[in-house]
Amino acid sequence: MPRVAGTSPDDTWSQARRRGLDVFCGIDWAEDHHDVALVDAGGQVLARLRITDDAAGLAALLELLAAHGDSPQDPVPAAIETPRGLLVGCLRATGRPVYPVNPMSVARYRDRHSVAGRKSDKGDSAVLANVLRTDLHAHRPLPADSELAQAVAVLARAQQDAVWERVHAQNKLRSHLREYFPGFLAAFGTARGGITRPEARAVLAAAPTPADAGRLTKVRLASLLRKAGRQRGIEAEAARLHAAFGQEQMRQLPLVEQAMGRQALALLRQLEAACQSADDLQAAAEESFSQHPDAGIITSFPGIGALTGARVLAEIGDDRSRFQDARGLKAYAGAAPITRASGKSRSVTQRKVKNNRLAAAGYTWAFAALTASPGARAHYDRRREAGDRHTAAQRNLFNRLLGCLWHCLQAGQHYDEATAFPSPAVTPAAA
Repeated sequence: MPRVAGTSPDDTWSQARRRGLDVFCGIDWAEDHHDVALVDAGGQVLARLRITDDAAGLAALLELLAAHGDSPQDPVPAAIETPRGLLVGCLRATGRPVYPVNPMSVARYRDRHSVAGRKSDKGDSAVLANVLRTDLHAHRPLPADSELAQAVAVLARAQQDAVWERVHAQNKLRSHLREYFPGFLAAFGTARGGITRPEARAVLAAAPTPADAGRLTKVRLASLLRKAGRQRGIEAEAARLHAAFGQEQMRQLPLVEQAMGRQALALLRQLEAACQSADDLQAAAEESFSQHPDAGIITSFPGIGALTGARVLAEIGDDRSRFQDARGLKAYAGAAPITRASGKSRSVTQRKVKNNRLAAAGYTWAFAALTASPGARAHYDRRREAGDRHTAAQRNLFNRLLGCLWHCLQAGQHYDEATAFPSPAVTPAAA
């Protein structure tokens, strides 16, 4: 993973040394309790404590830290295996640096202390504390994002999860309809959104089987379309659906078809809930994003609307010191390639370890920018002419746009097409 700490590793370590940092905290996280260990600069365990996952446990932890020199001016850094949760949120609110450490990394560090494979929660807390004691420079704390940015992150990620759940529910329903009602899929297959469209869901709820659909009249179909919110071309669409449902098609046995229709209604309810959740969370995410000071800068870029902008802000945050330079942001998003070299072998490949949420938002952003920005389109075409496939050329464009975004956020200025994609110099014709 790219390094995205606010300061360089050497700076972080030197600052710790200048402050005389000699106490490190490790917290082994569990669902209902947490084991805490404090170690000094020499690796000696100063204190151990098991706290509950509640306000009393947090108070006990803060009291233990204060007893070993913790203060607002000189906070004790804490390592924990998760970047989220109430305990992490409360520690961040107090201004203490919190270092999330991947559990797989902790397992490797554990081998330094025991080759027998011994493991315990109490021992892991000491291992986490020693991670900071020995390799503080190799880890990064959670960014100091504002409260509003953290709220946008919660809503944007939840909305993205709801969209993925909607796709999953849609695929399950579509797969089920193929087994007994392919005519319904054919009727709505050419429409944008397919069976997730409100009118498609309304018709399926009223007629979950081919037999039920065949009995629908044009008047009934028109009523369902109006109820679903359609405003134009209702009569023509009703006539088209009536003809589509009246065509001859393969059918299951009557009782089997009826049973499969009941199953389709159950799957439809899941799809309805997923669609409603995605819509509600989108409205909430866009509303919160519009209140953030960076919203104007982010949405000034071509191809970024309110929802995509909220997803981008959710992943990069508003801590300006989080990324040392544009390269760190590009690597974090997976837009920058990675080089592997050994001896005479050298390969440049796509970066696999990345922030998948930001990479997904970047794919949407770069694709939309192709029609919104002439410079972006020209850049994409040049990459295609150089031999890149569509995905690689689009990723390269995302890489370019991320560099522009980092610069604009640092400088506090909006996107400028001429600066981002300057026109190539024109060579004067020879006399």
